[in-house]
Amino acid sequence: MLRGAGFGSFFGALPGTGATIAAFIAYAVEKRVGRRRIPFGKGAIAGVAAPESANNSAAQTAFIPTLTLGVPGSASMAVMLGALMIHGILPGPRMITDRPDVFWGLIASFIVGNMMLLVLNIPLINIWVRLLRVPYALLYPLILVFIAIGVYSIRNSLFDVGLVAGFGLLGYAMRLLDYEPAPLLMGFVLGPLMEENLRRALVMSRGDAAVFVESPISAVILGLTVLIVLAMSLSRLRGRRSTRSETPS
Repeated sequence: MLRGAGFGSFFGALPGTGATIAAFIAYAVEKRVGRRRIPFGKGAIAGVAAPESANNSAAQTAFIPTLTLGVPGSASMAVMLGALMIHGILPGPRMITDRPDVFWGLIASFIVGNMMLLVLNIPLINIWVRLLRVPYALLYPLILVFIAIGVYSIRNSLFDVGLVAGFGLLGYAMRLLDYEPAPLLMGFVLGPLMEENLRRALVMSRGDAAVFVESPISAVILGLTVLIVLAMSLSRLRGRRSTRSETPS
């Protein structure tokens, strides 16, 4: 829980990332550094606690770029930013001094909201546990129906429902072939953001790709990314070699 909350606090404070990325990264890290005997993917407590902790902490820290920079950290923060601007409140560096009532009111709402969650969840835990006693043959079709209704209600499009069904079949095939779904989902979420910011940077530099290494911060981040990829690749190769050496001929 502490590891997941740490990842959520970090990625939630970054503009444009949101709780989804934090949750998947927390799950991936927990699966890699956690105890090997925990069967991830089959209801392991660590696999549930880590992403949920990251999701909850990212939901709180997403207010940091929204209130201080005026840059929404997630889709919900974009809605919050629009609501503030409708009421004539401009988020930014001067918001704490210009509108301290709104700022400290939000901080107080965080405390009250978390206290209310404790009051509601702990006494009602028996009700939530009883939901697990619902037969899987009844629960699974209901989940599919609610997913289809939710997807259709967004744009009233049957194509979206078919798209979700296609991704469901893809996920089932990946599960049969023992593929990890988290990297695919992270790429699906991060792909549009990466393309948008790449295009923006190239427009600002007039097509000069050297802009990515001219800034010290950008160069350091790119260097760390390359080192992480190389380290993971080397560890994977070492794992395969050790497996081959331990296999009896």
